[in-house]
Amino acid sequence: MTHSRPTRRAVTLGLGLAAGALSRPRGAAAAPVSLRLSSSLPADPNSAHWLWYDRFTASLKAKAGDAVQVRYFPDNQLGKESDVVGSVKLGVVDMMISGSSIWSTLAPEIGVLDLGYLFPTMDSAGRVLDGPAGEQLSRLFSDRIGVKVLSWGYSLGGRNVTAREPAATPAALRGKKIRVLPVANFVATLKAMGASPTPMSLGEVYTALQTGVIDGMEHDAPTILALKAYEVARHISLTQHICNPQTIVIGNRAFNKVPAEHRDAFLAAAAEATQFQRSQAATIEAKALATLKGNGVTVHECDRAAFRALVTPLWDEFARSYPATKPILSAITQA
Repeated sequence: MTHSRPTRRAVTLGLGLAAGALSRPRGAAAAPVSLRLSSSLPADPNSAHWLWYDRFTASLKAKAGDAVQVRYFPDNQLGKESDVVGSVKLGVVDMMISGSSIWSTLAPEIGVLDLGYLFPTMDSAGRVLDGPAGEQLSRLFSDRIGVKVLSWGYSLGGRNVTAREPAATPAALRGKKIRVLPVANFVATLKAMGASPTPMSLGEVYTALQTGVIDGMEHDAPTILALKAYEVARHISLTQHICNPQTIVIGNRAFNKVPAEHRDAFLAAAAEATQFQRSQAATIEAKALATLKGNGVTVHECDRAAFRALVTPLWDEFARSYPATKPILSAITQA
């Protein structure tokens, strides 16, 4: 029998691999996996995003050491939300924490969560999204976009109208230019409430309020405090018109970077961070409102029933336009 002689290149490659194996200490840990998490909000204790991230990284370190490290990029450092959603899908950005709303730009059915007065409180939203409705929505993210929902967090309270004048009734809100997220059901909800919705990036809002380009904005109280919007808009009307969740999403490519032996720890840390964030939301909202009042902001109770009556016809309109959301709406309204 004849034996082929190995080529010089093969011998050299084999020696190189052997040398590498000898130089690496047995049992040496692999290099840490580093992931980037994008947020549109400041790294501030009054930010729902930071509250989640801070607990998540502490929990992840306790469970997996330094094997997986997640770096936080606040204030749109990795790009505007409207751009980052596509980057997460493509794997250019690893993770994103945001309101669920921006994902409707890639799968409009997700906009069901933006329908006004769908959830009366954040706690009710959490209970529903922990059940069948949340499972159906997570499949939408996976099947339509190709990303994984790690968990459904809370916004730190429902969204209210913060403006230079009170807007406690549909008549008072009528015609006011109110900044909204650039997504369909935010625009439709504020329009139904009587406002003139003005889509705009969050980073542009302070100057727009200061210069009178807009009359107000809508967001939860802690975000108003974190953005210092109260300096240029001194009235908060407690419309509580949308209680949509925060969505923590990881791209499929990024999730596959997490070593298999640490994936359970990664998911457990996300779940722990979500439960912690939820447990703090109501207290942080109350403290933010108290601080805003101390800073000279006037807080107005609202005729929410009048606003709700104007908005709820949008539910049926949306289900007719996107039939796939009918079972989701049923699961939400019947929960």
